[in-house]
Amino acid sequence: MKKLLIAGIALGAMAALAAPASAQIKVGVGGPMTGANATFGAQLKNGAEQWAADVNAKGGILGEKVELIIGDDAAKPEQGVSVANKFISDGVKVVLGHFNSGVSIPASEQYAEAGILQLTPASTNPTFTERGMTTVFRVCGRDDQQGAVAGDYIAKNLKGKKIGIVHDKTPYGKGLADETQKAMNAAGVTEVVYEGINPGEKDYSALVSKLKAANVDVLYYGGLHTEAGLLVRQMRDQGMETVLFSGDGITDKEFWTIAGPGAAGTLMTFGPDPRNSPAATAVVEEFKKKGIDPEGYVLYTYAAGQVFQQAAEATKSLDNVKLAEYIHSGATFKTVLGDLIFDKKGDRTTLDYVLYVWKDGGYSQM
Repeated sequence: MKKLLIAGIALGAMAALAAPASAQIKVGVGGPMTGANATFGAQLKNGAEQWAADVNAKGGILGEKVELIIGDDAAKPEQGVSVANKFISDGVKVVLGHFNSGVSIPASEQYAEAGILQLTPASTNPTFTERGMTTVFRVCGRDDQQGAVAGDYIAKNLKGKKIGIVHDKTPYGKGLADETQKAMNAAGVTEVVYEGINPGEKDYSALVSKLKAANVDVLYYGGLHTEAGLLVRQMRDQGMETVLFSGDGITDKEFWTIAGPGAAGTLMTFGPDPRNSPAATAVVEEFKKKGIDPEGYVLYTYAAGQVFQQAAEATKSLDNVKLAEYIHSGATFKTVLGDLIFDKKGDRTTLDYVLYVWKDGGYSQM
């Protein structure tokens, strides 16, 4: 009996060794899955899920399937750090996220210490890539680029108009507003109002009254779609025809739902619409089949996954040091956004902002 037992154990061990590997590459997706910014968390999640499905349908990466782990940071820095620590303990290899710059920056410290790559689809504050960290990358542009485009447009096309500037006091919102202010001031345009608001509030009537008293023609807003929509609605309630001008933080149709028809004519900076890119045609069709509009940062998240995948395949490795070196090397990545090349900081090397106008519930490039 003892000999039979030993033989059985040996055969079991041999069978285990002969079985195909079932290892998975854990990829974290960090963003605001709940709260006021949840629409953007959904964009990141949708982009990551479609990328993972497409990768796994073709056999995975280096023979290993991708397993997504979703982390809800609720757009809060402290919760983002908790998500980062959870990803680290779960053995995540790379993080696609976060959305808010104010979350990505502190979370990146945790990832860097653990040697985990972070590819953000949406965090635009320059600080993110200005700290000499080799583990951080972004597939979107930067606020100093976006602000320069907005400020230049204001100086050239809105000369003589009274400009107000409002921001939401976050690293993203204030950073973008300040970069726009810097660019337009350098071109000889000075704002008549500069204010900060607290995100999450519902009543901005006192601020709107101040804007009205200053006869503001164009309000530049640095922040996200919820507060932007409320500002538009409350300006219209006070009879103001002021044009809102904002950035990529309002790239979701929920902005129109909140603001109402008064949002018509709103100006916005964002990257060239990837939904119209020939490189994205097949992926966009897949989203349409599922009833998903890949607006905003959906395709940016898909592209972040592609960068990781192509780096792994080019180096034939999942070692993050090798992957980071390759991404920094000047290699060209073929993505749904088009060709991407990254510099030594982890920023893409191409300028990524154009002008859009909102009408009929959506936005289109000018």
